[in-house]
Amino acid sequence: MDDIFKELQRLGFSQYECKAYVGLLKHHPITGYEISKRSGVPRSMIYEVVGKLVDKGAVYIVPSEPVTYAPLPAKELISRQRKQFEQSFDYLEKELSALESEREVDVIRRIDGDELVIAEMGELIGKAKAELWLSVWEPQVPFIQKGIEARIQEGIDVFSVLFGEAGTRVGTTFHHDYMSPKVAQERMGGCLTIVARDQEEVLIANFAPGASAWAVKTQDPALVLVAIEYIRHDIMFAEVTKELGPEKVEALWKNKAELFHVVTGKRFKR
Repeated sequence: MDDIFKELQRLGFSQYECKAYVGLLKHHPITGYEISKRSGVPRSMIYEVVGKLVDKGAVYIVPSEPVTYAPLPAKELISRQRKQFEQSFDYLEKELSALESEREVDVIRRIDGDELVIAEMGELIGKAKAELWLSVWEPQVPFIQKGIEARIQEGIDVFSVLFGEAGTRVGTTFHHDYMSPKVAQERMGGCLTIVARDQEEVLIANFAPGASAWAVKTQDPALVLVAIEYIRHDIMFAEVTKELGPEKVEALWKNKAELFHVVTGKRFKR
């Protein structure tokens, strides 16, 4: 019963109103005194409580001597509440949007926690209108795979850099295998992840072992541009590595002090 009261309170009913209405559902029509007796609402407050329920249309007066009360049937109450809330949402969406000042595109939102970050990734994927650019890691793929496949079916172009198995595909996939993913993970302190849509919005996240994930989300054009260019660069480097061979590429950066530091974030030791 507590759960029912809790949900009714979310619809705007007080605790006493919940008790009185539920009491009437079980027994009606009855007097205010009987409602108080059956529901546990204090006698000193029962007529005030019932009056508010009458005003809300949840209870109606039955002409009799003495006066009795009956509830609006539960299905009718829920239907009426649903309609009223939908009307309120529609009104507020229209009126508040009209009052809203033009949103600054350089606002940066911070998101914390694995579940919230994954949810924001899915939300961004769902908003794409023309194209998606991704840099993702194998453990994240199951959470976004269905969303990606659905967008591809709708004609959205998806380009991804994947740190993972050769057989895993996330749209048009380029595998980050020109160095061990562990090298990148160690340098970045986790699994740097990017989801960018339509050259308009980007989410940049980091999933670190033993720590809660974090992300930033923004429409700032500079950050969107940098993130997409980062992915484009990784795609091109992955293709160059396929042509030259991973051994040549690895030998290139491992044997040059400056490139070793660029790739690993560590000083070169001779």
